Amino acid sequence: MTKIYNNFIFFNCAYPEAGEKMEIKNIINHHINLIKNVEDQFPLIKKISENLIQAIKNGNKIFFMGNGGSAADSQHLAAELTGRFQKNRKALPAIALTTDTSAITAIGNDFSFDDIFKRQIQGLAVENDAVIGISTSGNSKNIISAIIEAEKKKCYTISLTGNNGGKLKEISKESIIVPSQITARIQEAHILIGHIICELIEEAFSD
Repeated sequence: MTKIYNNFIFFNCAYPEAGEKMEIKNIINHHINLIKNVEDQFPLIKKISENLIQAIKNGNKIFFMGNGGSAADSQHLAAELTGRFQKNRKALPAIALTTDTSAITAIGNDFSFDDIFKRQIQGLAVENDAVIGISTSGNSKNIISAIIEAEKKKCYTISLTGNNGGKLKEISKESIIVPSQITARIQEAHILIGHIICELIEEAFSD
């Protein structure tokens, strides 16, 4: 049955009850407050973007890594750079360490799941490459071990985290922290931050 409420059409669904509406409103308000916090971190986001631009100009690569939703974000952001974000320009060197299932399963089976990104950094990264670890908790063991390895190789290390930044805050050269304990809200802020960085990078390489 089709119902019309305030000029909005709902197909075979009930209009949210008062309690449900308040819950949705709270979710949206939490999201908005976190996005405002992202705006407060613009100087750091701009600094990171400028350093990534310089790394690419110097012939270096950007590596992304994460677990679960953060793995999807890693692939998403790498694709924005090797493909296009909004403009046609040359492909940029970005790699998501979450996409090679043979490497991930072999390393996880032969060594440890904690080593799946570390071993790839050992084999692929060189000095002054950029390594971006995405972890909503800031304490993902496989991200931590990879960042430690990247530091040994003198890479530019960046973490996108939530909560209080966790261990990654302590070991990364730069850390952008989304101050929330709700994974979904943190991930929503992370993809906004990632898109801002991609747009600033793209502007620098557009014709």
